[in-house]
Amino acid sequence: MIRRNHVIFTLIASAALVCSENSTMANLKVLVSSKDFPESGLKILREHFTVLQTQHLNFGEEGKTQNYEELLKLIPGCTALVWLSHHPITNELLDKAGPNLKMVATVSAGYNHCNVDELKARGIKLSNTPDVLSAAVAELAVSLMLGAARRFTENLEQVRSGKWEIGFDVVLGQEIRGSTVGIIGFGGIGQAVAKRLSGFDVNKFLYTGHREKPEAKALGAEFVSLDNLLAQSDFILLAVPLTNETKLMINQTTLGKMKQNAILINVGRGDLVDQDALYEALKNKKIYAAGLDVTTPEPLPKDHKLLSLPNVFILPHIGSATVRTRSDMGVLAARNVVQALSGKPLITPVLP
Repeated sequence: MIRRNHVIFTLIASAALVCSENSTMANLKVLVSSKDFPESGLKILREHFTVLQTQHLNFGEEGKTQNYEELLKLIPGCTALVWLSHHPITNELLDKAGPNLKMVATVSAGYNHCNVDELKARGIKLSNTPDVLSAAVAELAVSLMLGAARRFTENLEQVRSGKWEIGFDVVLGQEIRGSTVGIIGFGGIGQAVAKRLSGFDVNKFLYTGHREKPEAKALGAEFVSLDNLLAQSDFILLAVPLTNETKLMINQTTLGKMKQNAILINVGRGDLVDQDALYEALKNKKIYAAGLDVTTPEPLPKDHKLLSLPNVFILPHIGSATVRTRSDMGVLAARNVVQALSGKPLITPVLP
């Protein structure tokens, strides 16, 4: 009887401890920085915490003005911040948050906008959402390759104007078939692109980075220096994060090392490319074409000189913009917050 009572007491005590922990978690405030955070992520956060969410978009001018002012008002006392924006996290916002802020979850693979050094100095954890967006971004990268190689910009203009160029040898493009594809940054996105191109009869895959990747062998990709990749590739894909090392890595010098028929594809960040140098290379036909999902700035002004060129195909940063992927990103960001505030390791840590 005594043993039975002891077991019952232990179960009651454990249940009480769980209830206490759940109650404590529920009192923690998590701020979601934009009104368009996926419901799938909000559901997870609301199951554990007190969730505050702005009533504005954290993008464009609205993000810089009304939303930023609302964030400054809401963030004091918050334990975590879910950052959904291309705008940077400011020191002012972190100061307003105060010492309670322990965690930032950015709903993006890139985190150059997250004030990483300042977060590290303040002992604030940071997570991102890689991998879950690799498939969607890879699909778009292939789309950009096709769009640039098959001269979509020129051909769409023909359709819009109603003036089609008639003839057997007009507006001829290039093929992926038989080409050499060079991938700068052979991480999740780079590997996903190689997998999706496996049915296009690519002649050779090259990649470069800090080290050889064990996954490359199964994908038939060869590790080479950056100079060799630039010199040999018909398609050059940028799939690296923006860092001090990679900023403006495509410039007058590196463009000069590319083949005249080379097609540059950028699904990383706009500042990987010196756009003035790219404009000159495209205008003077030093390279064949470019396909860009990212630019500097964003949005690109409608009178920007790149938009005057027929051999550049530009999309408005839609790499991860599918229903499934954006939902998955929201869920991963929310799960990282739960892990961090439960004292458990982050799923995708940048600053653990």
